[in-house]
Amino acid sequence: MAANNKIKTYRPGKWSFREGLLSFIPGNATYGTMRSRKARQGVMFILPFIIGFLVFMVRPLCQSLVMSLCSIQLKSGEGYSQTFIGFANYQYALSVDPYFNKRLVEEIGRMAVNVLATLALSFVVAVLLNQKFKGRTLARAIFFLPVILSSGVLPGIESQNEFYNMMQGISQEVANSSGINLSAALQNLLSVSGVGGGLFRILFQMIDSIYDIVMSSGIQIIVFLTGFGAISPSLYEAADVEGCTGWEAFWKITFPMVSPLLLVNCIYTIIDFFMKNDNKVMERINEVMYSQFRFGESAAMSWIYFGVALLFIAVTSFVISKGVHYYEE
Repeated sequence: MAANNKIKTYRPGKWSFREGLLSFIPGNATYGTMRSRKARQGVMFILPFIIGFLVFMVRPLCQSLVMSLCSIQLKSGEGYSQTFIGFANYQYALSVDPYFNKRLVEEIGRMAVNVLATLALSFVVAVLLNQKFKGRTLARAIFFLPVILSSGVLPGIESQNEFYNMMQGISQEVANSSGINLSAALQNLLSVSGVGGGLFRILFQMIDSIYDIVMSSGIQIIVFLTGFGAISPSLYEAADVEGCTGWEAFWKITFPMVSPLLLVNCIYTIIDFFMKNDNKVMERINEVMYSQFRFGESAAMSWIYFGVALLFIAVTSFVISKGVHYYEE
């Protein structure tokens, strides 16, 4: 009788699908835990996005998938007609189109370099901005300005601004007339000397992309700063009592505590890069759609690009999650 009246207790650990489902169903041991309450709060926080996705995005996604499997023929005054052709559009994108594969490989390599550089820069800047000094609020606002400047209509204004284009053209002409490109010259010198050619190519690629990297680091800096602010000061006080140096406290306390945010920032950075307007793959997809009016092929390219992005997110999440430390566990 006593065995049948045992009180079921919840033991924290890695959640299964069943436990995640029970956290939203009242009347069970999982529902009343702190972890379940936080899960429900998180779902409520993203509920507007979920509703917007279901209402506005599910139907276009399904239509795009259907179009990628069909041949689209435009009809004057009647819209378009579609004929099912299977995976012929995907075969065209991967084996016939002369630019798609090349640009896809180039953008994947550029993405890998920019993601690493963005995460490193944002983490270092966040560590510096987390220190106590005069003007810290102003410094944080300055580093967040690129997020405002790179959002909304401002990038379009920048690209269409005649003065901006004129200055950019003058700068390029001066560089060409001088005949000296310091970055390329130094890179050639190091490659001739045989000093770490591959590594220096990646390094110089980061240097050439420093403007894009800084412009893409604002959100990541804010996320890391939020993680630093959530660390209890008592942990540092205990480490100081035990005689830990600042360097040891950083690697034993600070970095493990913000490691989950490293995964979040990495996923965000990958998605942000794949959605950039200056992405060569996106330009090719738009060119096929709006210039050549090959809607089926452009839809297939979009889904291939989407699949590559999901694959990179999955691989990155798997790799980084191995080194992530969760405080509650």
